[in-house]
Amino acid sequence: MINDLWYKNAIIYCLSVATFMDANGDGIGDFEGLSRRLDYLHGLGVTAIWLMPFQPSPMRDGGYDITDYYNVDPRYGTLGDFVEFTHGCEQRGIRVLIDLVVNHTSDQHPWFQQARRDPDSKYRDWYVWSKKKPKDANSGMVFPGVQKSTWDYDEVAGEYYFHRFYDFQPDLNTSNPLVQAEILKIMGFWIQLGVAGFRMDAVPFVIQQKGANLKDPQEQYDMLREFRGFISWRRGDAIIIGEANVLPTVDFDYFGKSGERIQMMFNFQVNQHLFYALASSDSRPLVEAIKKTKPRPQTAQWGQFLRNHDELDLGRLTDEQRQTVFDAFGPEENMQLYQRGIRRRLAPMLQGDRRRIELAYSLMMTLPGSPVLRYGDEIGMGDDLRLKERECARTPMQWSAEPQGGFTKSDKPVSPVISGGPSGFEHTNAAEQRRDPNSLLNWMERII
Repeated sequence: MINDLWYKNAIIYCLSVATFMDANGDGIGDFEGLSRRLDYLHGLGVTAIWLMPFQPSPMRDGGYDITDYYNVDPRYGTLGDFVEFTHGCEQRGIRVLIDLVVNHTSDQHPWFQQARRDPDSKYRDWYVWSKKKPKDANSGMVFPGVQKSTWDYDEVAGEYYFHRFYDFQPDLNTSNPLVQAEILKIMGFWIQLGVAGFRMDAVPFVIQQKGANLKDPQEQYDMLREFRGFISWRRGDAIIIGEANVLPTVDFDYFGKSGERIQMMFNFQVNQHLFYALASSDSRPLVEAIKKTKPRPQTAQWGQFLRNHDELDLGRLTDEQRQTVFDAFGPEENMQLYQRGIRRRLAPMLQGDRRRIELAYSLMMTLPGSPVLRYGDEIGMGDDLRLKERECARTPMQWSAEPQGGFTKSDKPVSPVISGGPSGFEHTNAAEQRRDPNSLLNWMERII
C-alpha cells in the first residue's frame, strides 16, 4: 500500500522527447538521446518523468494532435526504444508518466477520416456532429483570439463537427461507451509497456457532455472512477494526474469523496495566486488559495508547479489581479497569450534575478503537494518570443556551450536553440552549471 502512494513524495519532471536530446543527429530529440540523459535526471533527484505526447502526429500542436495512440512517432524512435527507456528508468527508481490526450484526435486520424467519409461507419458517433451550426458556436473556445469557433463545417461529411481546441483537433464523443472502452484499451497498452501513470489532458472537457450547453456543461464524473479502477487493476501503483483548472468547490468531484477517482490534480488555484503574491507582495490571496484547496481525500495529492509547457494561465484571478501580474512579468503584448496568460519561462519572467527564482522555488517546494518541474527551468533557461504562441517556451534543452547547446549535431534543430545574451546556450547550460557549486542547477539539487 505504501508503494502505491509513491506519488505523495514524488519529484516529477516534465519534458518533450523532441527537444530534450538528439542521439542520431537528425535535429530531433529521440528516446535514445533521452535514455542517455537519465543519469542527469537521476542525479537531479527526479523520481518520475512526465513525457509530453510522442505518438505519431502531424505536429500542428506540439503532438497534442495524435493520429495513432498505439505507436511511437518514427522521428523519436520505435516502441522498442520506448521499452528500453522505461527499463532504464526502472533501474534508476524513476517512474514514467505519459500524456493521455483523449479529449480529441488529429483530423488526420483514421477514425475521423472514416467518420467523415461514411455516415454509417461506427466511427461516425466517435465524434460530435451537427447538421446546423449551433447558436453558441462562437463560445467556449480554449484559445480565444486564435480560434474563431468551436464548430466547423466539414465538406466531406456535410455536417459541422465540434472542437474545443483548434479546428484540426475534432473532439471525441467520450459519452459513447465504445470511445470509453478505447480509452481504457489505450491506457492498458502503455501500462503493459512500463508506464506508471498518465497526465490526463483537459480533464473537464473529457468528462463533459460534448457540444451541449457550453456555458453550463454536464460533467460525467463517474468516468474518472472507471479510468482509475481500470489502471489500478492493471498496475496497483498506476496513477492519473488531472489537468483541471477548476474551482476548489469541485475538487472532490475529481478526486472522489473517498479518493476513488483520480489521485492527483495540478493546483492551478495556488499557482496563479503564487504569481500574484510575487507580483504584488500581497500574500493574503495565496494563503486563502492554500486554505481552500487544503481539504482533499487522504490518498489524493496536489501537483504543485511554477511553469509548464502552456501559458501561465491567470484566468482564475480577478481582472485587477491579472493586470498586476501582467505588469510585473509580461508587460508587453507579445508576452501575453489568449487574453488570460503569459507565455514566458520562469527565469525571464523574474528578470533572471537569482534571489527571486530561489524564492519562487522555495515557496513551491514547501507547498502541500508534489513538485512538478519543467525541463530546463533547473538551469534557468529562457524563451524565444519570436516563436508563435506557446512554442517560445518549448525550445531545445541547453546541455553545453557546444554548437546547438549540445542538443544535436545537426545545424537544423527541430526548434531554434536559444543563442546569444544571458539566456543563450553559450552562457546558460547544464555542463557549465554542473562545474559551479554555486549554480542554480546545484542549488536545485540541494533543495530537492
